[in-house]
Amino acid sequence: MNLDDPIILVVDDDYRMQEALSSLVEAMGFRVATFGSASEFLNTEAPDSPACLILDLELPDIDGLELQQELADRGSPPVIFVTGHGDIPSSVRAMKAGAVEFLSKPFGEQELQSAIETAVAMDRFARQKRSELTELQSRYSLLTPREQEVLPFVVEGFLNKQTAADLGTSEVTIRVHRGQIMRKMGAGSLAELVRMADKLGVTPRTPGG
Repeated sequence: MNLDDPIILVVDDDYRMQEALSSLVEAMGFRVATFGSASEFLNTEAPDSPACLILDLELPDIDGLELQQELADRGSPPVIFVTGHGDIPSSVRAMKAGAVEFLSKPFGEQELQSAIETAVAMDRFARQKRSELTELQSRYSLLTPREQEVLPFVVEGFLNKQTAADLGTSEVTIRVHRGQIMRKMGAGSLAELVRMADKLGVTPRTPGG
């Protein structure tokens, strides 16, 4: 199994709806996993693949909106709500909380497929960004405390002489630190290092600051 193959997660307490959605999603060419309750879903390990969550609004233990809220802090895949009892306040609340779509039963196959494709693309992009950040954090951890101290000055564009004066060391030492920073971060240019530092949330420094 290719970990890049999307999987569609279906949470619905109606077994017939589970079966219908499962068949429909598989016919679209996606893998699918079904769950009969929010607790069953929460007790299952999250897939290491691009995914989206098709979520029923009314569930026996935790309703769909509450589950959406609980998942928000966990890096949950994008949510598509499906319901036979939808109302405008619920749909507005779901969309404001980041749902990709709010579909009322019965809904069209093309409508569902379009929502799934959008949600999977969103999750694939988010996973890529998280992976890039993890890699950058790994590189950043290779820097010595002193190199981490020098980095903000480098990305702000200060000369070695200015940085050395502010940190109370020699220009030669700063030049060595700068070279080590570029090497360990895998940056091919200053512009690339600046982009890396921005993604890491490194705050630029000013001499004397």
